[in-house]
Amino acid sequence: MELLFMVFYGVAVLGLLLIGVMYAILFERKVIGYMQVRIGPNRHGPWGMLQTAADVMKLLMKEDIIPSRVDRKVFIIAPVLAFAPSFMVLATIPWSENLVGANLNIGVLYFIGISSISTIGVLMGGWSSNNKYSLMGAMRGVAQMISYEIPLVLAIIGVVILAGSLNLNDIVYAQRDMGVWFIVPQILGFVIYLIAAIAELNRSPFDLPEAESELVSGYHTEYSGFRMAFFFLAEYVYAIAISALATTLFLGGWLGPILPGVVWFFLKMCIFMFIWFWLRATMPRVRVDQLMSFGWKVLIPLALLNIVITAVIKVWMG
Repeated sequence: MELLFMVFYGVAVLGLLLIGVMYAILFERKVIGYMQVRIGPNRHGPWGMLQTAADVMKLLMKEDIIPSRVDRKVFIIAPVLAFAPSFMVLATIPWSENLVGANLNIGVLYFIGISSISTIGVLMGGWSSNNKYSLMGAMRGVAQMISYEIPLVLAIIGVVILAGSLNLNDIVYAQRDMGVWFIVPQILGFVIYLIAAIAELNRSPFDLPEAESELVSGYHTEYSGFRMAFFFLAEYVYAIAISALATTLFLGGWLGPILPGVVWFFLKMCIFMFIWFWLRATMPRVRVDQLMSFGWKVLIPLALLNIVITAVIKVWMG
């Protein structure tokens, strides 16, 4: 019975996730269109609501082409390896007080460990394509994702110190008991997390692994049809997962008055994602040397400073 429930839960979450990704893309295109004084999607369905569904159908119906000189086995498995971890990390997210897939005592550690696997998928996709642009995009992607994963994790440590637990539910309860969301005492950690998450997801202005003007389409240049869709799906699922984690760590999770907890959770998550869309519409792409220097010389020292300050405050408060 328990196994049946887990299967049902997994299928239900995957279905909702695919719908959520479609409308996250629509929301992004609408927001960017409004900010750039454009109409945005408006052809399919009322207010263009079915535009992303049409785009998905188009991708799925395209011919699946595998170039003759690629490393075929690695080429095929790379998109799956990039996507699967993005779905697995959602198992530990507490959407409300009673709606959580796996209430792990090491939930934060599980999220960080599983999410890092997608780096291998990016590298495999670029290397197996037998294409210099793909390989350069993959190397950029791996360097960027590893470099910015360090400040991302260090930013989370401040929250863990305050909560005294790696359990995501306990972190939400700690914010309730303290009477303040952790974004207030951890504002520096939140800013570091926000910037590092954008770079970790290869999103603008840090979308250097997919820089069209330099690398055609980066590590997935040789991919087409549903295999390319897997890479895009992984990016947006990770965006949802990282936003959900930020909501849990810094914005009080499901905590809020009157409305059900799951409603509050999704409202906070949408606000966090809106900031990403806003930055994409506003800021130009940075140079790769600027990106790497900023991560190692600015974000990591600030994240370490945040840990020291948090630890001192924690000891001083007893």
